[in-house]
Amino acid sequence: MALEREERKKIMGEFGRHEKDVGSPEIHVAILTRRIEEVAKHLESNKKDFHSRRGLVMMVGKRRRLLRYLRRKDQARYQELIDKIGLRK
Repeated sequence: MALEREERKKIMGEFGRHEKDVGSPEIHVAILTRRIEEVAKHLESNKKDFHSRRGLVMMVGKRRRLLRYLRRKDQARYQELIDKIGLRK
């Protein structure tokens, strides 16, 4: 269920703040969002996979903490990320 290297590079290029950016909160949130989507899809067909469900809950919590940090530090970057990913309605 891990993301492929090419997909990670694509996400880093799209959400990075500059060319060599690999660790900004925007990138981490985007990667976590992609992984959350994959695990959620997996759980639709494997309803009794409680280990993956726990991992999903942990990833959602981590993404929530990163978004809270970003909102606290820079409201404009937070709003741009939310709009780009489409998390809030």
